[in-house]
Amino acid sequence: MPITICEVGPRDGLQNEKTLLSAEAKVELITRSVAAGVRRIEATAFVHPGRVPQMADAERVMAAVPRGEGVSYIGLVLNARGFERAARAGVDEVNMVVLATDTFSERNQGMTVDASLRAWSEIADRAHAAGIRPSVTISAAFGCPFEGEVAAERIRAIARRAVDAGPAEIALADTIGVGVPTQVAELVAAVRDVAGGVPLRCHFHNTRNTGYANAVAAVGAGVQTLDSSAGGIGGCPFAPAATGNIATEDLVYLLDRMGVATGVDLAATAATGRWIGEQLKVAVPALLGRAGPFPT
Repeated sequence: MPITICEVGPRDGLQNEKTLLSAEAKVELITRSVAAGVRRIEATAFVHPGRVPQMADAERVMAAVPRGEGVSYIGLVLNARGFERAARAGVDEVNMVVLATDTFSERNQGMTVDASLRAWSEIADRAHAAGIRPSVTISAAFGCPFEGEVAAERIRAIARRAVDAGPAEIALADTIGVGVPTQVAELVAAVRDVAGGVPLRCHFHNTRNTGYANAVAAVGAGVQTLDSSAGGIGGCPFAPAATGNIATEDLVYLLDRMGVATGVDLAATAATGRWIGEQLKVAVPALLGRAGPFPT
């Protein structure tokens, strides 16, 4: 079964980086990803610029992204105001984040999980009315930096409520990179049990070097879409030590060698990973750009 790669570098990748890139550089990152064959891109976030200054130019980015070629652009939103901005900016999809615990939710979004689910329902209704695909991400599903372990039954209960609003997709996010493959299988099964056929997506961080093993487990569990960021940049500014998305180039290499089609060009995405590292003036975590593909 082919796997869709969702490139999250322009949003989740850049939101935790100290270097603030111009809108033009962000559009270049997106353009390079499209040229490499990526067809779903989390382009930006419509959030308060004072809290996440890396996303302050969301409208400028969306106004300049390359259109056509079957590319779908996702805008992250946290409330109705964010949704209205995203809709005006011309996103194809909106993604709402619902945190798995109240402590993290209140620190990240200023609301409880229950309030966040109510906000998700309102956003989903508005998205359906506007012809925009709404998806929901259950973040910190694999563990919370403040409350610790998160029970699979809690994730199932959140997913059950989220499904009532008619999501086009449900994503499970290991926001702080604590998950392991057995947990991936457990959570995917728990959510699928209540999702009613809604497609599932997974978002892994490699903070503790388990991200790629978790990606393989997700593929084995039948997940259709995996998030990754060029170069492996990124993290959550509100979660301590939550560094490093799994890298797009390393993930594509892994899936290619497993015989799993992605439609993403390995050399092109490795070049993008090196390029974004140069823009940020950092050594990116991705390894493929250094080691090269095999066989050569």
